[in-house]
Amino acid sequence: MNLVQIEEVLNDQRENFSGKSAGITRDVRFEKYLKHPRIVVISGVRRAGKSTLLKQFSERIENFHFANFDDERLIDFSLDDFQTMMLAFHKRSSSKNIILDEIQNIDGWERFVRRIHDEGYKIILTGSNAKLLSSELGTHLTGRYVKLELFPFSFKEFLKFKGADTNQITTKTKAEILTHFDNYLRDGGFPEYLIYDDPEFLKRTYDDILYRDIITKHGIRNVKQFKQLSHYLFSNFTKDLSYNSLKTPLGFSNITTITNYIHYLEESYLLFELFSFDYSIKKQRVHPRKIYAIDNKLRNVVSFSFSKEYGNNLENIVFLELKRRGRDIYYYRKKGECDFVIQNRGVVTKLVQVTFVLSDENRQREIDGVVEAMNNLNCETGIIITVSQDEIIHFKGKKITVVSAWRWLLDRIIE
Repeated sequence: MNLVQIEEVLNDQRENFSGKSAGITRDVRFEKYLKHPRIVVISGVRRAGKSTLLKQFSERIENFHFANFDDERLIDFSLDDFQTMMLAFHKRSSSKNIILDEIQNIDGWERFVRRIHDEGYKIILTGSNAKLLSSELGTHLTGRYVKLELFPFSFKEFLKFKGADTNQITTKTKAEILTHFDNYLRDGGFPEYLIYDDPEFLKRTYDDILYRDIITKHGIRNVKQFKQLSHYLFSNFTKDLSYNSLKTPLGFSNITTITNYIHYLEESYLLFELFSFDYSIKKQRVHPRKIYAIDNKLRNVVSFSFSKEYGNNLENIVFLELKRRGRDIYYYRKKGECDFVIQNRGVVTKLVQVTFVLSDENRQREIDGVVEAMNNLNCETGIIITVSQDEIIHFKGKKITVVSAWRWLLDRIIE
């Protein structure tokens, strides 16, 4: 591409970007990332709001350059064109702040980004898949980047979107928060779905990810089988999964193909695998996994689920929040079970159990699972998250905090 062509595209993009709404301010420590000397890599599922987050970053930068590579006019853009782009940037201003949207569409982009970072540029970039945080970055940008993974709205952000007041909890505001929580449990956090209330938006997003980010990119030939696997996983979220159990009913000839397909789904942030906790990584891989979905509403649309799976939805929300908070997560199962084990640098710091209601029928089982894990993993902090209960339980010398989900999601645990 020549300079005139690139300038025209960049000028159009800059005008559109400047007029873009900044939306709901995300719970991101903007100053931390802006002051960080490394490349800021924003990664996450399609339509979670990465481009809007870039707008929020740009409003905190005095002067910057911008390019969006998810533009059909740049379909012939190649690695050699980056230098021409830099010339176009510097004709506009001498700023050393550069924002690059959907950079993964350009082969070899990481070499260009590494070079200009080493020349002293501040770079913020986005991409739609987790591969941005693995092979390309690990090979070419080791030690040069800091990651920021963006998910659909958290409950805090959902309440901002709804205009709810959470500064002071009164009977009235609590009732409002509980109503919003019921909706969040059902509707998830994709911004555009919440604006337009159109399930077809989520279906299109899912199909775009399958076809554009996975099937085309990885050259999957048996599309029907791949889609059947994806549908099965979405339909069985929060449940145990072993690769062997999938092989025969879904018609796979080998486990390697299943492993690769699930890896592709994780790369695209549609699904997540959770491993059983064990100090031996080899043993972790032997036990069944559990599967979680990027969003409750997307999951329900994809799996054609119309049943009220409140408990599974709640567990999925807690898992996603732990991911947002950057926790290293596993599950625990011996005699009993605990939903989430939180580990930090080899030390178990917290145990989290999730149940929709702590009732007479399940109370002892849920408590026993936490206490067993606390004893075996030498952990002093146990939490049971429910939809609306709050209490302190002292059992066999252990203290367990029972907290309603909305309080936990808002970081307002009462101890």
